[in-house]
Amino acid sequence: MWVYLNGRFVDGKDAMISVFDHGFLYGDGVYETLRSYGGRFFMLQPHLARLQRSAGLIGLELPIPLEDWPLLLREALERNELQEAHLRITLSRGEGELGLDPALCRRPTVVIMAKPLARYPDRLFEEGVSLAIVTVRRNLVTALSPQIKSLNFLNNILAKQEASRAGAFDALMLNAEEILTECTTSNFFFARAGRLYTPSVECGILDGITREVVLTLAREQGIQTEEGRYPAEFLADAEEAFLTNTSMEIMPVSTIDK
Repeated sequence: MWVYLNGRFVDGKDAMISVFDHGFLYGDGVYETLRSYGGRFFMLQPHLARLQRSAGLIGLELPIPLEDWPLLLREALERNELQEAHLRITLSRGEGELGLDPALCRRPTVVIMAKPLARYPDRLFEEGVSLAIVTVRRNLVTALSPQIKSLNFLNNILAKQEASRAGAFDALMLNAEEILTECTTSNFFFARAGRLYTPSVECGILDGITREVVLTLAREQGIQTEEGRYPAEFLADAEEAFLTNTSMEIMPVSTIDK
């Protein structure tokens, strides 16, 4: 496996970063994931725009111009001889002395990985997955903006652990106001009475690229859509539900809290 690391492609076993990297020490960094289909990137420009937004929100300037990213991503595919791939861009504050001050780091660390697409089992799409509404609350918007696709995933990990203990595929998280938000790595949709609902960005969710594609396609098909604030009780009358993200695309949900 070839990995892009700070200006060059190296063998995966040689792709190492310093223990003083602030991404490792403090989760100080951002990332973006995307897919390729038949060697073509899906929604590449929106993904790159979101990467730039995430970096800007933590005061980190992209060390590579936006126009140069497609060629690097293309090279990552070609070096790994991939057509159907999962790609991840990781951008950390970089190596520096101990301490939270970003000024301690002289230059960011940049990593691009391209791996064969690990497909979810067909049975999940046929049977649907189970969700558990967990007690772990989504980070407060005023504490950590969900518009930052951050390396710090502890909030989501704790929710995932709780869902696993409950025997569920994933966690459905509420915010501090007991309003539905999203799952640990995906956006959440549900339908009732012919209308498609999804929590609004203001509830404290990441504005997923696939989420936006689904909303656009639904509107083009004449399906009424609504982005709003919904308590968990609103799901009692839901007729169907599904999850969206880049890797799973659209995953049906069969049960919520059993």
